[in-house]
Amino acid sequence: MSSSKITFKKAERLSRVGEYYFSKKLAEIARMKEAGVPILNLGIGSPDLPPAPEVIETLAHSSSLPDNHGYQSYRGIPELRAAFAEWYQRFYQVAIDPDREVLPLIGSKEGIMHIAMSFLEEGDFALVPDPGYPSYASATRLAGATPLTYDLKPERNWMPDFEALEQLDLDSVRIMWLNYPHMPSGTRGNKALFQRLVQFARKHEILLVHDNPYSFILNDPCSLLAVEGASEVVLEMNSLSKSHNMAGWRIGALFGNEELLQTVLRFKSNMDSGQFKPMQLASVKALQLSESWYTDLNEIYRSRRKVVHQLLDLLNCHYKRDQAGMFVWARVPEWVSNGFEFSDHLLQETALFITPGGIFGEQGNAYIRISLCSEETVFREAIHRVEKLAARGKKMNSSDSNSLGIRLQANSPKGQQRK
Repeated sequence: MSSSKITFKKAERLSRVGEYYFSKKLAEIARMKEAGVPILNLGIGSPDLPPAPEVIETLAHSSSLPDNHGYQSYRGIPELRAAFAEWYQRFYQVAIDPDREVLPLIGSKEGIMHIAMSFLEEGDFALVPDPGYPSYASATRLAGATPLTYDLKPERNWMPDFEALEQLDLDSVRIMWLNYPHMPSGTRGNKALFQRLVQFARKHEILLVHDNPYSFILNDPCSLLAVEGASEVVLEMNSLSKSHNMAGWRIGALFGNEELLQTVLRFKSNMDSGQFKPMQLASVKALQLSESWYTDLNEIYRSRRKVVHQLLDLLNCHYKRDQAGMFVWARVPEWVSNGFEFSDHLLQETALFITPGGIFGEQGNAYIRISLCSEETVFREAIHRVEKLAARGKKMNSSDSNSLGIRLQANSPKGQQRK
């Protein structure tokens, strides 16, 4: 038998995507931790808070029942679809038919891939926001289609430039990916924007795919499906990851008209065998929580955000104070060339990891993003580390990346509205 190494040919589609940034960076951070470096990770948006106690109790109880462990429907249990529909009516004022217009997902990231594989193929294009969630472009490429970026710029408050979009060749564009509240900038959606999006999509026969997982975090919930005429051209994804601290549960849903959902279901039914029934039953309980659940959750994030603003003031970063979602998006100081440089410097000098905005697209190169998913004590420790770095007297010098330091402005006005 030959002892030579066997090499298997990789699928060509993998050449169209790289390894997810966080996958590589988390491996680097893990190696640093193994070497004894006390890393503070402020980069990942994974809620550190638990689900409501009654949700966990429902999971535990239903898991103890012997008849809850079999395969489940690809469309989810009726109770879960009904709970999602009631949730949309109660908080988004959108009437949803639970039997025809709700498709539970194993997290909304699964939905992104399913939609891409269901509606895109070679020769097609999809409009992808820059900056935006990297999975939109990755799923587009894996489906054989081509991402066509549309720039979101700070001078337009991170909203689409419809005049620029109209100048593009849109004949082969099948999908437009979007999400408001926008990740990473924290910009809120509004009725005027949503109406304009629906008009644009109807005019050009483009499917709008609205990713809506941040709508409850430091924001008033709103849905693209609330716009008149949206049902013909909109699929909206939502999840319990952020709104209910259930990221690891992978519970989400896709909302839209029956014909669109049936198309996605045709692909999805070949990919999974349903979700664990006790998790679905616990999700029903989560969706039935009172408004006080969201109020209390937001009080925690609001308090954390104040401390993050203190950290950003110390770092001389520029930001808006009223961002929605569980991140704070900030422009790096003028003397730094980009967010990657700033992030790497902080990691090496203070063992503090902050996400560079460039991973979300070229429009994010001058930015960083801090997650609110840590206790206030963690953010205060980050402040302490940056203060110690500043005390060492280092000066920020973008011409020499090996001697970068944090340059503090002692007279920087606290609490000032940043751009």
